[in-house]
Amino acid sequence: MCNDRTGFPFSRRLARQTGGVLVSSEFPIALTIAGSDSGGGAGIQADVKAISASGAYAASVITAVTAQNTTAVTAVHEVPADVVGAQIDAVLSDLDVKAIKLGMLFSPLIIGATASRLAAYGGPVVVDPVMIAKSGDALLQDAAVAALIAQVLPHATLLTPNLPEAARLLGEAEATSPADMAAQGQRLLAMGPAAVLMKGGHATGADCTDVLVDASGVVATLTAPRVETHNTHGTGCTYSAAIAAQLAHGLSLADAVTAAHAYLQAAIAAADQLQVGQGHGPVHHFHGRWT
Repeated sequence: MCNDRTGFPFSRRLARQTGGVLVSSEFPIALTIAGSDSGGGAGIQADVKAISASGAYAASVITAVTAQNTTAVTAVHEVPADVVGAQIDAVLSDLDVKAIKLGMLFSPLIIGATASRLAAYGGPVVVDPVMIAKSGDALLQDAAVAALIAQVLPHATLLTPNLPEAARLLGEAEATSPADMAAQGQRLLAMGPAAVLMKGGHATGADCTDVLVDASGVVATLTAPRVETHNTHGTGCTYSAAIAAQLAHGLSLADAVTAAHAYLQAAIAAADQLQVGQGHGPVHHFHGRWT
């Protein structure tokens, strides 16, 4: 067993600084259920990086294999729903999972297999309703949207849609202001999630604003200067996975979102250091650790 310089074993305790929020705790386990991105910038790969960078242990369940890089998704292979369910059962029967993040679920069958396991899971669940890749390629079948709403959202501790995703779930036009975002978030609450984080990255303007709402109203408004970069592949995956990691550490929802927001903004600010691919490159998940 490896020890740090204080003599405490790394496997027992971690003291870390993430986005200005100091968290000291044992390594909790966060599970991501999502698709694989062969380019490494989004999906399972981004989730594992974000969870690890946030000081938690990442377990994973793969729902689909994509042939993907920074410019396009050229193929999608759906993992059979029974295999997805078997992966979830294997993890939850052995690992003490403190939080679950859901990403690309792709089809009604995979949604059904996942939702049936969520019904027996008592921890926090962060749902990132992945529908469209940064390249514009579809990552959720049209027939799966209704299944996602009916079977998954009632189990969500937090739903984290971007503006196009929120609009598609509601069948409305995209929100154009923080007030509109808050109103749409309230309407999304009627679909079952306990809270909604409306992400404003697709809006225009010098600043980017996210709005966290629950049944009590607006819980937090998070604003950061917009970073001029094309390297934003995987921001939604990274954000939701980092939130799940912070919830696994035991933070409140508002504190978890705040810590993850700071982490993501720093990862975006450092994204151009990586220079990965010829299209929309990834954010820098390990900006605080790579020199």
